[in-house]
Amino acid sequence: MANPKLLGLELSEAETMGADSARFEELLLQASKELQQAQTTRPESTQIQPQPGFCIKTNSSEGKVFINICHSLSIPPPADVTEEELLQMLEEDQAGFRIPMSLGEPHAELDARGQGCTAYDVAVNSNFYRRMQNSDFLRELVITIAREGLEDKYNLQLNPEWRMMKNRPFMGSISQQNIRSQQRPRIQELGDLYTPAPGRAESGPEKPHLNLWLEAPDLLLAEIDLPKLDGALGLSLEIGENRLVVGGPQQLYHLDAYIPLQINSDESKAAFHRKRKQLMVAMPLLLAPS
Repeated sequence: MANPKLLGLELSEAETMGADSARFEELLLQASKELQQAQTTRPESTQIQPQPGFCIKTNSSEGKVFINICHSLSIPPPADVTEEELLQMLEEDQAGFRIPMSLGEPHAELDARGQGCTAYDVAVNSNFYRRMQNSDFLRELVITIAREGLEDKYNLQLNPEWRMMKNRPFMGSISQQNIRSQQRPRIQELGDLYTPAPGRAESGPEKPHLNLWLEAPDLLLAEIDLPKLDGALGLSLEIGENRLVVGGPQQLYHLDAYIPLQINSDESKAAFHRKRKQLMVAMPLLLAPS
């Protein structure tokens, strides 16, 4: 591997820091913030006007919360899988299935009693929304993912119990939202990138799922699903100019992926997302792909 680098000490020092674990958490939080900023930078975006769908009511420590589930043809649909296939993926702890969503800003409203409340607009693809209308399973899945997405984005703690509003498709007014003009281009799935080490036994470490995409012409992002881990303790991460290697504690995971791009390993950053159980890596590129 050319110029391998064990990223940012926040991963390598976890095994030996002991009393300095608070400092480790601080480093990881900083890396996570920088990665989130890189992920939300959208050089090209367009404005859409989501159409109303249905509204659910829940609450947080600050009061009543309404979530307007909306839809737009401008939002890409998720992968076309059957409910049976999706259920099997979820049961096997596979996090490869994604439902593209646009999470709107909070807006203050008044409920039917004239009391203050907060509303959020969450938009999905219109064709997927129509499919969701005929499936309690998909509807509950979308609501769960939307709730978790809002908690993540706005640092909320929402009550998982919710109630569908009857005869009220939305609370307040649905605002325009900015989304990417073009869907981010996926590079390859892990099956095409993975390069096994010679002589590795089939019963050895598990090969985690890897998601790669170009967020910008000179920025490659990666999500590595590690559902058996609760934190970054014991994780190792090496990045070369065209290689990504991840090792899990107690040999739970091993990933050795060839990436057909030139990576700036010195400027790369990583953070472990505890809630999603994902390792997120931001890799600036030395040469933007043509």
